[in-house]
Amino acid sequence: MNHSKRHSEILRLLEDEGTITIADLADKLGVSLETVRRDVKPLTADGAILKMHGAIGLPSVVGEAPFERRMRENAEAKRTIAKAVAATIRDGESVMLDTGTTTSYLARELLGHRRLTVVTNSSDIARTLATANGNKVYMAGGELRSDSGAAFGVSAIEFVSRFAVTHSVISAGAVHAATGIMDYNLEEAEFARMVLSRGQRTVVVTDHSKFGRQGLVEVCRFSGISELVTDQAPPAELADALAQAGATLTVAGA
Repeated sequence: MNHSKRHSEILRLLEDEGTITIADLADKLGVSLETVRRDVKPLTADGAILKMHGAIGLPSVVGEAPFERRMRENAEAKRTIAKAVAATIRDGESVMLDTGTTTSYLARELLGHRRLTVVTNSSDIARTLATANGNKVYMAGGELRSDSGAAFGVSAIEFVSRFAVTHSVISAGAVHAATGIMDYNLEEAEFARMVLSRGQRTVVVTDHSKFGRQGLVEVCRFSGISELVTDQAPPAELADALAQAGATLTVAGA
């Protein structure tokens, strides 16, 4: 790939992903870190891209709110996962969703369904589904966090504890063979744990980038979920841990 073609490829990747680390960019292009750093210099000089600590991004994306930015990360993988889960939910059923980019993609895939009952703490999910196809949407109250537009805390947990639903679906910040499902925020982990306790079927949706990560706060062990839905087969150690716990592993699109 010559120099000008590589510039075009860098811009194409940024259009797809919004932001990307220098290391990931070098891997995708099959070149060295030094080559990538050299290639991005003229693009940053003319303002086509912005350089951040260890990463680059499009100017329009760097200015986005954190949740909007996360929606662009691994977007195709999240969309594939969401389509697979949406196909297992039938019209008229009840679904509880926590806040997360993959669950927000699931809400968009559920726009083709009818008469759903949806319980969530996410203003994005509530707004997506509230006015569609005869749905009933119940949103947990409390202070909305500025980074995600979601409600957390005691009042949100107490609200969703009153419901019993067919499908409980949470996103995950980290998935590790030794520690199970984890998150990096105490309030998010506590809310996700309550969501899982309210469903007949308990599903974790997560893309492969979360595999092998150690979060800060435990949500649950693998024995606490029915199913994990992802976009790529996990490492053998993780797949074995899921199987031993009796949790079904679903690789969307496989």
